[in-house]
Amino acid sequence: MVNHVNFIWNIAESLRGPFKPAEYGSVVLPFTVLRRLDAVLAETKPEVLNVAKATESMPDMLRHLRLTEAAGHQFYNTSPFDFAKLVADPQDLRANLSAYLAGFSENVRDIFERFEFDKTLNKLAEKNKLYAVTEKFAQADFHPNVVSNIDMGLIFEELIRWANERSNETAGDHYTPREVIALMVQLIFALDDDALSKPGVVRSIYDPTAGTGGMLSVADEYLRRMNPGIQLSLYGQDYNDASYAICKADMVIKGQDVDNIALGDTLTQDAFDDKKFDYGLSNPPFGVDWKDQRAYVDEEHARLGFNGRFGPGTPAVSDGAMLFLLHLVSKMRKKEDGGSRVAIVLNGSPLFSGGAGGGESNIRKWLLDNDLIEAIIGLPKDMFYNTGISTYIWVLSNRKTEERKGRVQLIDGREMFTKLRKGLGSKRNELSPKNIETIVGLYAGFEDAEHSMLFRNEEFLYRTITVERPLKLNWQATPERIEAVFEAKAVQKLSEADAAALRRVLESLGDDAVWKNRAVFHKSLKDAARAEGFSITGPLLKTVTTELGEQDDTADECRDAKGNPEPDSSQRDTENVPWDEEINDYLTREVLPYAPDAWIDRAKTKEGAEIPFTRHFYQYVQPRPLEEIDRDLEAVMDELRAMLVEVER
Repeated sequence: MVNHVNFIWNIAESLRGPFKPAEYGSVVLPFTVLRRLDAVLAETKPEVLNVAKATESMPDMLRHLRLTEAAGHQFYNTSPFDFAKLVADPQDLRANLSAYLAGFSENVRDIFERFEFDKTLNKLAEKNKLYAVTEKFAQADFHPNVVSNIDMGLIFEELIRWANERSNETAGDHYTPREVIALMVQLIFALDDDALSKPGVVRSIYDPTAGTGGMLSVADEYLRRMNPGIQLSLYGQDYNDASYAICKADMVIKGQDVDNIALGDTLTQDAFDDKKFDYGLSNPPFGVDWKDQRAYVDEEHARLGFNGRFGPGTPAVSDGAMLFLLHLVSKMRKKEDGGSRVAIVLNGSPLFSGGAGGGESNIRKWLLDNDLIEAIIGLPKDMFYNTGISTYIWVLSNRKTEERKGRVQLIDGREMFTKLRKGLGSKRNELSPKNIETIVGLYAGFEDAEHSMLFRNEEFLYRTITVERPLKLNWQATPERIEAVFEAKAVQKLSEADAAALRRVLESLGDDAVWKNRAVFHKSLKDAARAEGFSITGPLLKTVTTELGEQDDTADECRDAKGNPEPDSSQRDTENVPWDEEINDYLTREVLPYAPDAWIDRAKTKEGAEIPFTRHFYQYVQPRPLEEIDRDLEAVMDELRAMLVEVER
């Protein structure tokens, strides 16, 4: 494998000059795929050419079936060219390469179109590099008898990693650090080792944000090392053309079904809407808005409810990561069909953002109510190439073991890392094999420990109650309050005559009189209005009452028509009550001792959920004694004084 990788790297290095290092991948990746497919199809090529000629008049679908049968694969090439014939005619190489690419079945031709391989070939021809590159790749023996699907996959993955490191694009947009993927993969398989190692095992893995296919590839390698005979189907989807092309090419090279990798926006174009999977992996974009997908997502949410993907709710439009989480959950097999386990990387926001009754909180509550959250692992900062923020791996399952049912495990891996000698973008830290082993061990052990805590699902649930206080006001016709009345919109709409009459009414009340009962104030106000031949009712009465009133704890309570105290919105407060506590008990203990007249408006009570990960692992550090700090400060001041003395000399 190493020899093949070095061979291809040397080809890439020969491009120096006309091509920048960041462009090498656009040459060697599609050429590697092309050479591999050429070798895979070599033995059945004569038969394919015969069938192609004999089926020219057949309907496309039937012809495709006949050609795949002849090829022995789900793809084929009907062109007479292969690499040997291509390099044998240097003069017509560019045209022959176009004809060769056009001869592939559509499901493979799509790879080279998304690579924009035609542009690359044109540039190679323009810079007189096309023949040299083609001839060198023709020398590589990528026949399956020489290089297995597994080894070819490893070769291609190494090339992808190498190309990403040289790319000027933000690597994290298309590439999740391999050790993070390794941790995620080991987490979703950790409890299934016995079942996965048995002969004849059949499993499927899905990544809705596949990127270049790193997660699928690492999962594939891990399981095949554990069980070489495993029958594994890999599925993925991505919206970026280049990433999709690389991922699909990698899967084809591995011998996977060529149609298992789809192009498109997962949120609006679910390519596998009729499928469920045994395992799922995803690293969706962090903090990316979903306003472009909002109309579709909201429509699906309203139309399908819990029969669709977004039944529990939708998050704030500023961050769509939780939509991918819900999508991934929707791909789980039913419990009776064996269930599923998935792992997804999210930033800190999905743990706590949004209050009770909001989209994010509703999603968390739904996950907890359905006992789907198995574990959440906090990762070190500076782990990803394009962000230094805190990240977390959520492990979800609908087939929890008996001891895990109704429980959530939090694992603090934030300090488990190794410093990189040289940073890569925002990436400063990495997980060592020992770090991964420790975290997976904590997960599998499922015990309370320094870095592992177990909680009942209900411990993350709460109710938000609305605490009301009675409206208590006094009324006084001071000049300031009268002016506030005349600044109100309802009063500004009055005619000049009515406005003048209103002012006379209010001034006649006197600025030294204070009313502490609304009914008494209204009587005095209406009596004064009648004396002026004026009427104050409806909206005008409401405006005057509002603007002349001021909060006063010594005043009488304002009551509605039924005699119930009216709430004072300025004193309204909300409290989060733990799920397992009675609301009345909470009110009696936490509120009434400080506000005896308070009550709860039960119509406004909302249910919520949050997972305060950091709070649970917070460790109080005793501050240094002031005397010690003073000594250190004095020592620093002494140094500064000494330096100043030296400067003055």
